[in-house]
Amino acid sequence: QLQLAESGGGLVQPGGSLRLSCVASGFTLDYFAIAWFRQAPGKERDFVAAVSWLDGRTYYQSSVKGRFTLSRDVARNTMNLEMNSLKPEDTADYYCGVGDLWTFYSANDTQAYTSWGRGTQVTVSS
Repeated sequence: QLQLAESGGGLVQPGGSLRLSCVASGFTLDYFAIAWFRQAPGKERDFVAAVSWLDGRTYYQSSVKGRFTLSRDVARNTMNLEMNSLKPEDTADYYCGVGDLWTFYSANDTQAYTSWGRGTQVTVSS
């Protein structure tokens, strides 16, 4: 059974850093695209970043480019998101989602993803 599990959220001060992880189980990610989305209270789920697992290509939302970095741990079937220079507007629940290879070309469309994790909460506040 395909499952995604996020971890690494927490409370951090503005300018700080956090590292989120998403572990996939029940399948290997070889022919999938996997992404991070975030959802603030009362708002829609927004795209953050995606990776095409087969070749490692990445795609970032403009507001996080240069601050957030995606990485793959292929052996552990895990995607990590290193978040630096965090801002209060980064506060949200962060979710990982997975879709087929072609999902990468519609990476910011939530409807393109077939499975989601339960999320991990990130709060940026002083």
